[in-house]
Amino acid sequence: MMKVLVTGCAGFIGSHVSEALVKKGDEVIGIDCFTDYYPRKIKEKNIANLTKKQNFRFIEGNILKLDLKDLLKNINCIIHEAAQAGVRASWGQSFRIYVDNNILATQKLLEAAKNSEIKKFVYASSSSVYGDVNTLPMKETDKPKPVSPYGVSKLAGEYLCYLYWKNFNLPTISLRYFTVYGERQRPDMAFHRFIKAILENKKITMYGDGNQTRDFTYISDIVNATISAAESSISGEVFNIGGGIRTSLAEIICLLEKLIGKKAKTEYVKKQMGDVKHTLADIRKAKNILDYKPTMKIEEGLKKEIEWIKKQ
Repeated sequence: MMKVLVTGCAGFIGSHVSEALVKKGDEVIGIDCFTDYYPRKIKEKNIANLTKKQNFRFIEGNILKLDLKDLLKNINCIIHEAAQAGVRASWGQSFRIYVDNNILATQKLLEAAKNSEIKKFVYASSSSVYGDVNTLPMKETDKPKPVSPYGVSKLAGEYLCYLYWKNFNLPTISLRYFTVYGERQRPDMAFHRFIKAILENKKITMYGDGNQTRDFTYISDIVNATISAAESSISGEVFNIGGGIRTSLAEIICLLEKLIGKKAKTEYVKKQMGDVKHTLADIRKAKNILDYKPTMKIEEGLKKEIEWIKKQ
């Protein structure tokens, strides 16, 4: 049994990771500061069942303001999911929020962890660190060239993890998540917006021509990879965590129309700054070292998200 600190525990991915850890019998301390990127009530609902569990303790607080030295006593593992999300919102004056929540918060947590007894620090990174690449699939050995301030902030977190491993032997692992979907997906994310619009007979706003492709990864595959990383003996490494295939947004719309049984009303607008054309993860490293095997097919995963959104 591990005693795990999960940051961002009330978010989309953090709440699923926390639930899986609690279910397997680990003791979980969850932190969340309820940033206003989307409504607090959604995050509170995400952890409503968790807060009833004896092996889960919730702390509302900001990493930059908490007494981390005291908090990390007897902690075996940190899973750092907390971050300011969103590529399109990260420009201009808003970048200060990303610096605070994605870079400074990560550095403070690493600084506290280097003097603790933790056996693993898992950092949730993003495929956004790659930017636009000339060849696919994206490999961990490719030089990162993020094209959004958000991507820059997540890459900075990776570099911080590496230098704390290199200089202080802190056992860090960075996981580059590729477009995560499923139940509890944030309301600003594409699948959530698309499904809700079709169900309500509203227009879908498509940024770009719809031919852009993404490597979509179902939440349970992300959770399994994250826990495998936390339990592994590996450190100082970066891993791609993706579905291993790519699908265009136009294909997704067609699939949603089929699954929901209604036609979509799609409005095409200009591509947004920071959006990349294509993503596809080379997941061979994660397969070989973390025994990562994505299992959810896109159609089945979309069915699950549709049913969840209907219940909301």
